[in-house]
Amino acid sequence: MIEKVGSRQQQILQLLLENKAGLSIDEVALALGISRNAVQQHFTALERDGYIQSGGLNKTAGRPVRTYILTEAGINSFPKQYAWFSELILSDLKAEMGSEAFQRYLHKLGQSLSQTLLPQFDGKSTGERIDELLKIMAQLGFHTKALTNENDNCIEACNCIYHDLAQKHEEICEFDRTLISSLLDKEIDHVECMATGGTVCRFNILN
Repeated sequence: MIEKVGSRQQQILQLLLENKAGLSIDEVALALGISRNAVQQHFTALERDGYIQSGGLNKTAGRPVRTYILTEAGINSFPKQYAWFSELILSDLKAEMGSEAFQRYLHKLGQSLSQTLLPQFDGKSTGERIDELLKIMAQLGFHTKALTNENDNCIEACNCIYHDLAQKHEEICEFDRTLISSLLDKEIDHVECMATGGTVCRFNILN
């Protein structure tokens, strides 16, 4: 759960998760044993932060009652197990294919992705390509920078977006190497890798 959501708000989100059609303020107040005003304050905060939204009006014997439902952000605030599922798939794939074929598969995957991104690099100089690559890597979640001097031209990432997976399956780094090389249209040398004990992931760009 996202940290800024308090424990009471977590309970409200849980109730809405279990009641997809939505709940009213009074229904939540009754379920949690707290005042209507308290629920209203929590709803205001959760709606402001994008976790819930109005689900419409329910017709009752009296006046219509407004209900609230989870947004996509509200649903996504619950814990996910992407890393576990990815590890399950990759382990099975590697066991079935073997290490060399698995690495070739990741190379092909990197090439496939690069083909969809190459139009953004057409007609650009190496420096402009590096700038564009850094933007793409930032969108993927990498924290990167370009280092340039008379003898060296490289890209350095201080984090790995799949570090735990890469520690177990070093072949995954082939995806990064292929993507970077293809988008820059340059050979690269992966001289340092966090998955094998390095402090950064460093890719030297070869002339």
